[in-house]
Amino acid sequence: MSEKKIPLIWQIGIGFVLGIAAGAMLGEKIQWVEPVGRIFIVLLQMLIVPLVFSSLVVGAASIGDPRDLGRIGIKTVVLYLLTTAIAITIGLLLGNVLQPGVGMAIGGGAAEFKAPAAPDIKSVILGLFPSNALRAAVEGNMLQIIVFALFLGVAAVFAGEKGKPLVNFFDSLAETMYKLTGMVMKIAPYGVFALIAVTVSKYGVSVLAPFAKVILAVYAGCIIHVLLVYSGLISIFVRKSPFWFLRGIREAALTAFVTRSSAATLPITMRNTQENLGVSEKVSSFVLPLGATINMDGTALYQGVCALFVAQAYGLSLGMGAQLSIILTATLASIGTAGVPGAGLIMLTLVLTAVGLPVEGVALVAGIDAVLDMARTCVNIVGDSCVATVVAATEGEKL
Repeated sequence: MSEKKIPLIWQIGIGFVLGIAAGAMLGEKIQWVEPVGRIFIVLLQMLIVPLVFSSLVVGAASIGDPRDLGRIGIKTVVLYLLTTAIAITIGLLLGNVLQPGVGMAIGGGAAEFKAPAAPDIKSVILGLFPSNALRAAVEGNMLQIIVFALFLGVAAVFAGEKGKPLVNFFDSLAETMYKLTGMVMKIAPYGVFALIAVTVSKYGVSVLAPFAKVILAVYAGCIIHVLLVYSGLISIFVRKSPFWFLRGIREAALTAFVTRSSAATLPITMRNTQENLGVSEKVSSFVLPLGATINMDGTALYQGVCALFVAQAYGLSLGMGAQLSIILTATLASIGTAGVPGAGLIMLTLVLTAVGLPVEGVALVAGIDAVLDMARTCVNIVGDSCVATVVAATEGEKL
């Protein structure tokens, strides 16, 4: 009789718990496992460009009628922007209620912080279109890769019979990438152990304690957003239990929590959404790569909390107009922010500049950004899967 295999999600969970324990007990001595975590991240990143490109070409081609593609695209973008706006509103509400920065003494570290350049809207729009598709692929410019893949998929449909071999090639490549994703995921428990152990060893309790209110506000906001917004969308449009949805996406959610990268988690998100939630490849291969690039619900929620935190720490007040400006700015900025670790700090710089807050305030949360990044990235990919599931349901798919 063969032994019963432990499910991958449990293996990842065990690695996660053991990593926390090892990081807390061994401290800097656990740093030697860091290469294992790096290798896991690199392998996931290796999958991104060929998986996203092949999936989107096939997705655009399988939708076929450009009108159908436009309809699905409009639903996707509207849902992404709407959930992002709601997320940042929740963040602002929690920031007003908990007031995490009130009474805080600011040290000199803020003045030393060099703010990264924040993308402006004009640059984001112009940056959508690649002048060189190969260079976009080499540089990993996801927005340009997505745009070119969509053009290529639609063009293959218009090419008729002569375009079918191209679509078949990318379909074969996409299936191969899904299998390769499964191979990479076999080392996930070890990668998760290494990543969380190193993180805990670097950002222990001594670093987190002074910022407990900020961490509480962000994590509470993320939980509220998942339980109210995503659960509500699943219940209303899919007519399924939220527990069915969360159970189906848990593997990708935990991977996102540890890797802190929506883009790196994309292969697992696609597999979970297709295999566990029953979303067709046609919808998932279009909606999910787009979401990993432009949907930043967790990051937007973090903007609301942190903008108020910075204002309160500096003794400044933000009126209703300024808070509405934060909602608009963060929602639009999410389109141009990459799904990689730490991208939220770039977005926060843009938000602080938009409402006239000291940009040096970013340094106040930079020390705990990794801890906050875990929660917001987890919410980002859960949001991607939620939108893909809702779009599939509204397209008449049986889930």
